[in-house]
Parts: sequence; C-alpha cells; structure tokens
Amino acid sequence: MDKIKITHPQRNPNFVTGAYSDGVVYNGMLFLSGQASVDFATSKFVLGSIEEETRRTLDNIKAIVETAGGTMDDALKSTVHLKDINDFDKFNAVYATYFTGIKPARTTVQSVLGENIKVEIDIVFKLPNG
Repeated sequence: MDKIKITHPQRNPNFVTGAYSDGVVYNGMLFLSGQASVDFATSKFVLGSIEEETRRTLDNIKAIVETAGGTMDDALKSTVHLKDINDFDKFNAVYATYFTGIKPARTTVQSVLGENIKVEIDIVFKLPNG
C-alpha cells in the first residue's frame, strides 16, 4: 500500500512551510503534521487569543481530515503544544466542542513555539473507508 499526501484544500501552492506534508494517509490511517493558526489562502499565521488560535487550528485540521474523507470524530490520538500551560482551561473549552463522540486520547504539553503562535496540534485519525 502506498502513502497518499493530503493537503489543506485552501493551501496556496507557493506557501512552503517545511519539509513535511499536511497529512499522510497510510493503511486507512491519517497522520497530520502539527497544525497552527494559519490562513492557508494567504500563507500567513493569524495570531490572536488562545481561543481564536485554537479555533482556527482545529478548523484547519477539520478541513484536512475532510479532504481525506473523514471527520473529527475519527480522531484517535492528539498531541497539543501550548505556549503557556496556563491557557489550558481556555484551550480545552474550545477543543472539546470539535468532537461529539469519544474524545481522542491526548497529550498536552507546554512548548516553545515558532512564529509567536499559542497552540500547535497534531492528530492521528482512522478513516472510515480505510
């Protein structure tokens, strides 16, 4: 079985973010790279409150998983990096609204993040048709 590259549907083809794919599907699993508060159409990071950045980050994740044929409820495991762990409760309140069923297993840590972003999230999904 071959790997399949998944790209955010609004990604500007000239927006180069590094030597990685937005997502990779392999054997029915979707592995997302760390996503942040990015406007893929304009190729710019969009800074704001922890709630705003969390919402935009999860909207980006949602767009990528839907491009691959899945939904947020197909999430199995996420890793969250917060610039400030004191933002955890505000982050968590927004994060919880993106999953209607069993929430994915999750690790949340405080990290030094680039571009002055407040949150970065990666998630592993089991796609329904995989």
